[in-house]
Amino acid sequence: MQKINCNVNNCSHNNSGTCYANRVDIGGKSAQKDCDTCCGSFLDEKNYGDLTNNTNNPGECDCLVCNVETCTHNCNKLCNLSSINVNGANPNMYTETNCKSFSCKVS
Repeated sequence: MQKINCNVNNCSHNNSGTCYANRVDIGGKSAQKDCDTCCGSFLDEKNYGDLTNNTNNPGECDCLVCNVETCTHNCNKLCNLSSINVNGANPNMYTETNCKSFSCKVS
């Protein structure tokens, strides 16, 4: 199973629903809902072209950094899930994407 399942079809790193970025940074430091998060690695394909060969390792992205301090899956700035889902309906910028796997810590 791929580490990052991505339905952001216009991302330069997306190849058939799998992320091929060298590293993915999930942002939204104090998010309360998944819509408060974002994929900081999003690049619009119309501006950056196809970057699916951008990984240091052969194959899909396996480096997932999480800057969302309120997420239960954040373990020392790394996501402890085996895979995540990133969504965004034809975004123009990274803030229009989100991590659908986000789960808020109970206060």
